[in-house]
Amino acid sequence: MTSGTKVAPFSLKPWFSERVWGKSDLRPWYDETGTNELVGEAWLTGPQCLVETGPFRGQTLASVGEKIGGEFPLLVKILFPADKLSVQVHPDDAQAKAMGETRGKTECWYVLEADPGATVALGLKPGVGAKEVAASVESGTMETLLEHVPVSVGDMLFVDAGTVHAIGPGVVLLETQQTSDVTYRLYDYGRPRELHLEKGLQVIKPKTQAGKVAPRKMEGFTRLIEQRYFVVDRFELGATKEETVSLDGAGCLVGLTGRGVVRTPDGELELIPGKAVVVPIGDLSVVVETNSEVSFARCVAPV
Repeated sequence: MTSGTKVAPFSLKPWFSERVWGKSDLRPWYDETGTNELVGEAWLTGPQCLVETGPFRGQTLASVGEKIGGEFPLLVKILFPADKLSVQVHPDDAQAKAMGETRGKTECWYVLEADPGATVALGLKPGVGAKEVAASVESGTMETLLEHVPVSVGDMLFVDAGTVHAIGPGVVLLETQQTSDVTYRLYDYGRPRELHLEKGLQVIKPKTQAGKVAPRKMEGFTRLIEQRYFVVDRFELGATKEETVSLDGAGCLVGLTGRGVVRTPDGELELIPGKAVVVPIGDLSVVVETNSEVSFARCVAPV
């Protein structure tokens, strides 16, 4: 993504991904999804998402890539599990390229909702490696090898490539990741879906940097995570507030609570829960105005 391309920020329409572990009702985030099937993920900056404002209105984010300086580097989603996701693993860049993929998939999860006692599975227990994983898949005991991490609203978790992981019901997560959908499913609780055990076992790392990330108070916002592929911050604005928000790389603002307005060189864009305002070039500042309390995430791909 080049910084010399002059493109004003624009809004994207979420794209809803049907999943066997998803929900039929995504309220209060979305009143409707356009499908009667179970929806597990709302893709906020997916390649299929339609541009809603500006000169590219009606086009997909993927199709405007060349016009905005290249493929948008972050895939931001909201996950709505009503059942367990598969136990899975993602390759890093080098592993992905060796397998013929464009890039790997490193991600993070920010907990938006969590039932009491909710957990996620993040990493393998000490001493467990690919051999034990393969045996547990055969015996149906895979879950016993995973580290189960309790989560609460506001937690940020880093999911390093190579980390065996799983998400269960009882949470809603904002996921920020590399623009990649390379997933190797290791175990699926007997559901009749394809497994990718051979590839998955090749990319498993017994120990990674995955885990909870402590928030850091910054000037005017909270830094939730800072990694090679993404930086995610949370802003909390009071009523009748005007805040200048800078982006040091291509990124987006994602509404979490309340309603605000993003002022751009081309006009105003709504900032509402569950939708992304894309800032396709770095070194740009936008002004966020509020009439009530508003919170939003700033997700940026560092240059």
